[in-house]
Amino acid sequence: MQEQSPELYEEVKLFRNAREREKYDNMADLYAIINTIQQLEKAYIRDCITPQEYTAACSKYLVQYKVAFKQVQCDEFPSVETFVKKFRLDCPAALERIREDRPITIRDDKGNTSKCIAEIVSLFITIMDKLRLQINTMDALQPDVKDLADNMNRLSLIPEDFDAKLKVEKWLGSLNEMQASDELSESQVRQFLFDLESAYADFNKLLHSQ
Repeated sequence: MQEQSPELYEEVKLFRNAREREKYDNMADLYAIINTIQQLEKAYIRDCITPQEYTAACSKYLVQYKVAFKQVQCDEFPSVETFVKKFRLDCPAALERIREDRPITIRDDKGNTSKCIAEIVSLFITIMDKLRLQINTMDALQPDVKDLADNMNRLSLIPEDFDAKLKVEKWLGSLNEMQASDELSESQVRQFLFDLESAYADFNKLLHSQ
């Protein structure tokens, strides 16, 4: 039996430097998010998850998709369709969701509950991303925090004394006392991010219990 050449067992690297590695990492992230949206759509169609769970998850992944696609968008991939075609991703439901830019539940929701949930999820993610990027001035954070508090107050399934809502309102009060150019300190940013992460987790638990 003829022995195989050692070079045939060598690892093939897709990248030659850190910049190329980041490019492939970004494409892998986008691929995973699109595939996740496709599976989520299937799960909802098969009645494997509640409309509330679906709406929260879909809103989250659509926000993440926008960020991921911006990292990949270039002459080679001017649209998500070109990316999907290049990597032979079979995801018609995900593409439809991305084009509409909203969970399917929002179209049919007469009481605006699903739209409100989608807004809350999107705002939680937006504010946490800003804090992680050290965007910490009052004028950069207060409008989103106010929108988050308003939407949480509007959503009838959230109890008045819900801890997550109280945390958001506490930080809105703190921001309202600041001048537009004032900045949160490093310790305030860490505490704010911690409170938002726990509030977001509690909000998701509330949705799953409905």
